[in-house]
Parts: sequence; structure tokens; C-alpha cells
Amino acid sequence: MTELPNAVDVLVIGAGNAALCAAITARRAGARVLVLECAPKDFRGGNSRHTRNIRYAHEAATDYVTGPYTEDEYWADLERVTAGKTNELLARFMIAQSAEAVDWMMSEGVRFQPPLSGTLGLARTNAFFFGGGKAMMNAYFATAQGLGVDVVYDAEVTDLVFDGGRATSALVRHGGAEHRIAARAVVVASGGFESNIEWLKEGWGEAAENFLIRGTPYNKGRLLRVLLDSGAKQVSTPDQCHAVAIDGRAPKFDGGICTRVDCVCFSIVVNRRAERFYDEGEDIWPKRYAIWGRLVGQQPDQIAYAIIDDKAQGLFMPTVFPPVEAGSIRELAAKLELDAATLEGTVSRFNAAVRPGAFDPTELDGCATEGLDPPKTNWARAIDTPPYYAYPLRPGITFTYLGVEVDRRARVLGADGALADNLFAAGEIMAGNILGQGYIGGTGMAIGTVFGRIAGEEAARRAVN
Repeated sequence: MTELPNAVDVLVIGAGNAALCAAITARRAGARVLVLECAPKDFRGGNSRHTRNIRYAHEAATDYVTGPYTEDEYWADLERVTAGKTNELLARFMIAQSAEAVDWMMSEGVRFQPPLSGTLGLARTNAFFFGGGKAMMNAYFATAQGLGVDVVYDAEVTDLVFDGGRATSALVRHGGAEHRIAARAVVVASGGFESNIEWLKEGWGEAAENFLIRGTPYNKGRLLRVLLDSGAKQVSTPDQCHAVAIDGRAPKFDGGICTRVDCVCFSIVVNRRAERFYDEGEDIWPKRYAIWGRLVGQQPDQIAYAIIDDKAQGLFMPTVFPPVEAGSIRELAAKLELDAATLEGTVSRFNAAVRPGAFDPTELDGCATEGLDPPKTNWARAIDTPPYYAYPLRPGITFTYLGVEVDRRARVLGADGALADNLFAAGEIMAGNILGQGYIGGTGMAIGTVFGRIAGEEAARRAVN
């Protein structure tokens, strides 16, 4: 068991992207830094180990992106997916600060790969980590270790102690004993509460029992509850989250990004009644994939089925689970335990509504249906070429948006300003300031990187001075 110190300059709670950005920044500013991670070492890194890219503002093509992505375009994309449910001042600030993210990450050991082509639609806007999120986090841990940052695993922070407008210490459970660690400044970067099914039920009711959690099973929201109970201002609501449609055969926890099913925009999606319920071609996939978890969660039994024919094979990222395959729609319905006549009717009506167009899997192509409710506004092609395939879909929760309100200095806010003048938050626990609803790929990494660095800088300033 690693021995815990009695006191440190900066205490960082959590060990994902935001936490390590804070720890490295604070250490480089001269502070003694301790990182506490409730997970075992083999599962360190939180949800960040499942990521693969960061969305950031930039003015020109580089070795890692194919063209410019301006701050104004980034904001327009974010405003559209959140439907305006975002703190515009904080969001625009995050976007502006994201322009420095990739250079800083590389300076701390993270490597990037050449831009990806294909149907993801992210080659211009997002930079991809070489080796994925696990490699990124390993680079951060190596840098932190080299700088002298202490990291302790299997250490759950159960409470914070406040005195005179400051967070003075943390209560920690480690090695079967309770410890108290004094700190000059505290950064909370411990994620959301997505693996706490009982808390999810506050927003979703019993439907949450059927949700799958894409990320770490250790994000229970313990520190979020501590902060809210201590008077921190709440942002967002218990039912708002980054929720994508993932394969219904995925594990309950920690399935990661490989469980995602990316064929939705080339499919029709039906529920247990064998009926379509939303426009599958509303926008390019990285701007709409994160609405589909919520949509499926609103269907009977929280399950749906993406149905394609042979023409769609090869147009999307390969899946970890093979599709259900059949020679006819009727046979497919039997394998999915759907009403065959209803599914045949749904497919027939869709096929009859498809209008000719120039199909382009990489762009909004305007290939649409006519006279169909709901419509399909892009990539609409008749499902008429056997064999036919289906993927069962369930809501896959990545992280929750209910969190604490912060300012541009990453300070946790209460009713009358900062909850404590030395208390900061970064990452998923404050992402709801930016993400009131919806998601665009790579934004969570941007939020964590920007506010993690700010939190580390501000915490070190409080601690060292």
C-alpha cells in the first residue's frame, strides 16, 4: 500500500484527462501535487482511456487535421447540438482556449496520428491520438511521474472539509483505513455519476436499469454529491448526458468506444413495435450520434434495431459484434422477435418514399424520402438488396451532464460567488456548463484539457502564494 501524506499543496481528485492536465500544470508551477484515484491502477484514466480524439479550434491544416476549423464554426456547431442550452461566454472561452490544446498535449508527451479519411467526418475538425485514449493517458502518467507528481490508486475521497471559506482537507478511504489529507488547494476532476444507476433513475426512472455504461464503473458521483450538498450551484439535470446508441450485446460497464454502432445514418432504425421513430439522416454522424442513446432510451424496453441491406456494408466503422443476418425482412423480423408483417410494412413504406439522388456517404447528400413521417433527410436508399442485417441498440451512457457551475478560472461557484477560494473543478463534473444537451465528437476532451489546465494553474497559484 502506498503511504498517504498528511498534507500537500494541491490535491487532485480523479485521474482522467482533466485531472492529469491539472496535476501536470500545477506541478510545473512549483506545487507539490497528489493525485487520488479511486480505481485500481489497471483501470486508471477514467473515461479518458476510451477516447480517441479532441475537437479544437485551428486556423489551418496541419499534420493532424486537413483544414481550418475556426472558433466561429466551432461555436455554431456547439450551439446547434445544444439548442442553445450552454453558457455562451464559458463555451466561447473554452473554444478559444482549445486552440492551444494540441501543441500543449504534444509538449507533455501525447502523440497524434495523420487525419483519418472515411465516413467519420472528423478529419478537418478533430486530431486523433496515436494509440487512442489509453496511450494518451499513459503519456500523461509518465510525464507526471517524471515531474514528481504522486499518484495513489484505490483511494476513494469520501468527503471534503471546509473552514472559513476554504477547502482545507479531504477524507480518504485507502487500504482499509480512513485518512485525512490537508491541502492548500483542491481540484475535483472525478467525473460524473453515470455508473450510479440509482442516481440515473432520478432522471430516467426504471428505464435506467436497461442502460449500458460505456465507460468506467468507478464514476459513482461521490464528490459531485459532496459538492452539491456543500452548496455548489448545480448545472443541467439528471437526465442529460452523453448517450449514444451502442450494441445491445455490450457489457453493462466499460465496453468502451468499440461497442458503438455507426451504421445508423445508413439504416432505418425501428423500435420493439417495428416502427421508425426519428430521422436517421438528420446530420453527419459525429454531430448526431450522441442523440441516439436518448432516443433509444425513450423507446419501449429501451431497445431499437438498426437495419441495413448489403449496399451499406463497408460504409461505417467495423463493429465488435457481428450483425444479425437474414435473407429476407420477414426472416430478419423473426430473428429479432419483431412482428414480421409490421416490419415488412415499415420497410416497404420507407422504400416507396425514397427519392432518387446522388448518394455520398461522406457528405450531406440530400438523398431523402418524400411524404414519410418521420422523414429521412440524407442517405435515404431503399433497403432492397439481400442479405439484410440488423444491430440491436441500447442507450450507452458515456458521461452525465449534471454537475457544478464554474467560472473562467474553474472555481466551483456557490450562491454568492466561489464556494471556496481554493476549490476548482474540471472535466465531466463541470461539463454541463458547456453541454446542456447534445454532443459533438471530441468536445469532452476539449473541456477537460482546457479547464484541467486552468484548474491546475489556479490551484498552484493559491497553494504556492
